Amino acid sequence: MVFKIIHKDSKTNARIGILKTKKGKVETPFFMPVATRGSVKTLTSEELKEMKVPAVISNALILYLREGSIIIKKFGGIGKFMNYKGINFTDSGGFQMYSKSIYVKSNEEGVCFKNPLSGEKIFITPEKNMKMQLDIGSEVAMCLDSMPMYEHSKEQIAEATRKTSIWAERCKSHHDSLQKSIPKSKRQLLFGIIQGGIYPDLREQSAKSLIKMNFDGYSIGGFGLGETIEEEFNIVKQIKEMLPENKPIYLMGIGNPVEILKGISLGVDIFDSRMPTQNARRGTLFTSEGKLRILRENCKFDKSPIDKNCKCFVCKNYSRSFIRYQLINDEFTGKKLATYHNIYFLTKLIEKAKQKIKQEKFKEFLEEVVTAYKE
Repeated sequence: MVFKIIHKDSKTNARIGILKTKKGKVETPFFMPVATRGSVKTLTSEELKEMKVPAVISNALILYLREGSIIIKKFGGIGKFMNYKGINFTDSGGFQMYSKSIYVKSNEEGVCFKNPLSGEKIFITPEKNMKMQLDIGSEVAMCLDSMPMYEHSKEQIAEATRKTSIWAERCKSHHDSLQKSIPKSKRQLLFGIIQGGIYPDLREQSAKSLIKMNFDGYSIGGFGLGETIEEEFNIVKQIKEMLPENKPIYLMGIGNPVEILKGISLGVDIFDSRMPTQNARRGTLFTSEGKLRILRENCKFDKSPIDKNCKCFVCKNYSRSFIRYQLINDEFTGKKLATYHNIYFLTKLIEKAKQKIKQEKFKEFLEEVVTAYKE
């Protein structure tokens, strides 16, 4: 069994599980910092280990375009390449279909991208994408998907959903074929991605088609792009009720403390987002009392730490004033300290959430955090 639930909260759908991968087991729920090219911006793998970050996610397409997949394969996989002991996920690169610098066009067969370095056009089929991710050697791969934007029409979103299902079937078939001679315990896991925007009928259609394919886990894609939190969680609740209980659920692109905890309350197991690291570099930090916008004038002479309740090395050693000054002057040190704190905060937030699930106090904990983050 790939996924086993070991604790359930009686007041919500929050749960703790164990996800088994070829590299080992990881306890859910967890948040994955984005390591696009095999590194989380400004942080080392040793620092991720120090913070007990259980998993990261890299971008298979971006690695492929810059010869990363060739180099990584020679190292025996991305975990060895980046000297990371945790679990490595890879995304297919479907999100880059909305990057004007590299996206050319797509059809039912696949996606045409332009290499920004050479200008060469590369056609990525679902089959090619699966080979790319197996070469990178992550523990968990994502199907190639067509991710619509929030502002797209329902017709455009329906077409993206249709292509996603067609590609998912081809991904699953080719992925299984490439690994058929490998013992099951040593295989890369594959998650299908449910699309459909904010439309319940499209989400239902997408979920039903993917459930029939029996993926190792299911990702909910297409969020974090402008929808309201109510729209997002109405869909998450709908999909959660449809999916098998014994499959891990991954809510893609979500990294806000409140949204993570609300996702956990609905039974979501895995999260990722570039927002916590990106926002940190721009001066928005997470604290136990809500968001801190450290670039504001009131932090100019502030000798207090980012968060008096935080035990990270940043909060133990540096003032808000110092970090603000470094960020304002675009210094790497400021970006690093801010990023370290945000990732540490989210990692500890989920650790505390798991403690509260075990103590049957998760609902109260969620309400405390929601109150702290009201603006």
